[in-house]
Amino acid sequence: MARPKKISMQTIADHLGISKNAVSLALSGKKGVSEDVRRSVLAAAEEVGYEPSGAEGQKVRTSRNVLVLVPDRVVSYADNEHFHFFHDMLWSLEESIRAKGCNAVIARIDREMEEKRMLPGVFEDVEHVGVILFGIIAKPYARSIWESDVPLVMLDSYYRDLPCAAAVSANTEGAEAAVRWLIDRGHRQIGFIGPANLTTSHEERWFGYWRAMREAGLPIMQQHTLLEASDFDMERNEREIGEFLAQLGFGTESAEADAAAAGRPTAFFCGNDRLALLLIRRLRALGVGVPEQAEVVGFDGLEQASEAGSGISATVRVDKRAMCEAAVELLLGGYGNRREALRWAAAGMFEERRKGSLG
Repeated sequence: MARPKKISMQTIADHLGISKNAVSLALSGKKGVSEDVRRSVLAAAEEVGYEPSGAEGQKVRTSRNVLVLVPDRVVSYADNEHFHFFHDMLWSLEESIRAKGCNAVIARIDREMEEKRMLPGVFEDVEHVGVILFGIIAKPYARSIWESDVPLVMLDSYYRDLPCAAAVSANTEGAEAAVRWLIDRGHRQIGFIGPANLTTSHEERWFGYWRAMREAGLPIMQQHTLLEASDFDMERNEREIGEFLAQLGFGTESAEADAAAAGRPTAFFCGNDRLALLLIRRLRALGVGVPEQAEVVGFDGLEQASEAGSGISATVRVDKRAMCEAAVELLLGGYGNRREALRWAAAGMFEERRKGSLG
């Protein structure tokens, strides 16, 4: 009985009419071949039943790794809800990577590494098909990855001056829907809180607020908007919100005073639920009834925002799984090699907590 013919890299090369070296580069995830060739090689390898062995097999197997870089502060938030939010997203990403037959190699980036632009050891030690930058990472660090020419996709946030593929939430559309909901409920003076200076997510949500207000013919009052924050520290953020409310005159009159008559917002749209909850805490401390005297709408869909008594009237629930699947599709689809501004925006779901109109 004749031995079955061994299926090798040369078999794939002959099948596709390309060189064995090109096949080797494609299977190992190295530069030197186009993404079209890489995809063709991977598809042909599966079609002909190529099973590498020995050192060659180890190289090919490890080349299916996806390196996920996670800033330590993102997964160690002081507030429990954000901790769960990002951990849920991280596990969804890991599942999405495994679903594509790859391995997720997750490396945490601590503050010192981020500040000094230190790459984790696995960046050089482990063969990988590309990198997914997870969450909000400092721009200088992101730039160092961007300049390395490694296939790169950013997840949840990005920088406009670092053009690359990014999977994000549909921030502008979600924010616009949230503000329109407040307008439909009869509000005419609506405030905005979100650090547009820190992330493109809040910048886009600010634009959604702006667009909804302009289309409704409502004035956007500069004193009604808090667009900057020093950082993501919860205590500092709450203090900044308190100072913002004081400038608006909240707490200087009786809790029963009419906010609209006093020229203050009767509602607020916040760039995320975390900020919305901090705002509500400060308003209630000043004797302002929420949502009876001031309605608050957030973004993200934190579970805490769904609890009775949270005060949040509505939120936009981010589709974390869709974002993660999109990031993996972009990376494995060859878009990570492009240094072009490509955005895959996953639509969120607007969820009401409080129904009816102001009447």
